[in-house]
Amino acid sequence: MPATHHWNRFRVMKRLLILNSKGGCGKTTIATNLAGHYASSGTSTALLDYDPQGSSQRWLELRPEKCSNIHGVFAGKPTQGGVTRSFAFRVPGDTRRIVVDTPASMKRLEMMEMLRTASAVIVPVLPSAIDRHVTLDFLNELTTLCRQMAINLPIGIVANRVRINTRSFKMLKETLEDFNIPLVAFLRDSQNYVHAAETGCAIAELKQPTLKKDQQQWSILINWLETGQLPSPIPPTSKQMQHSMNLR
Repeated sequence: MPATHHWNRFRVMKRLLILNSKGGCGKTTIATNLAGHYASSGTSTALLDYDPQGSSQRWLELRPEKCSNIHGVFAGKPTQGGVTRSFAFRVPGDTRRIVVDTPASMKRLEMMEMLRTASAVIVPVLPSAIDRHVTLDFLNELTTLCRQMAINLPIGIVANRVRINTRSFKMLKETLEDFNIPLVAFLRDSQNYVHAAETGCAIAELKQPTLKKDQQQWSILINWLETGQLPSPIPPTSKQMQHSMNLR
C-alpha cells in the first residue's frame, strides 16, 4: 500500500500511529523520537501512550525543561471519576502532530478505532527471524482490516536496531519484497537511543557529533510522513542481485 498522500507541511493536524502486535520491536523508541523531532521543530505536538507499561509516559517525565514541550496523555490507564475517555484524552486545540504509542496486543475493535482517526501508520520491526514472521502475520491482518474498513492509509515499515551489513537485515528486506508496503526507513543499532531514552530527549535534540548518521536516518522517515515520498532505494539484497544477473 504505497504512500501517495501529499500533505502541506505542519499546517494540518496529523495523527501518526505506531503499531505492531509484536512486543519489543521499538514502538516506544520511534514514538518518543518522533514526538521529540516534531516538538523541537516548533510544531505543537502531543504524545499519547496507550501501553499500560507507560514507557512513553516515563520518557516524558524525564524530559528536561530545556527541551520543547510535548503534551502527554497516558491513555493506558482507566479513566476515573466518571470522566469520559474522549474528554480525558483530549489534546490542546493548536496541536498539529499527535503521535500514538500502542500496546503489543490490541483487540480488533480497539485497532479499528485507532485506524479510523489515523493519518499514517508506522510499523516497526526488528531484523530477527521471529520478529520477521510475527510482523508479516500482523501486516496481513492490518492490510485486511484496512480493506474491510475501506480506508486507504499510508503504511510504512521501519526497520529498527539495524546492522546494515548483516544477514538478518538482508533477510528482512527479502521477506518484505512480496508486500506492497514500503520499507520507508531503517534505524541503526546505536547507543545514542539508549542515551536519549535515559534523558527524556529525542535524537533530534541531542548535539553529539556521533548523532549525524542517526539524524540523517530520521530525516528520511520524516520526509515520508510529510510528503509521502519514498526514500532512495536501499542497496539491493543478494536475492535481487542474483535475479538481475540471471536476466543478463
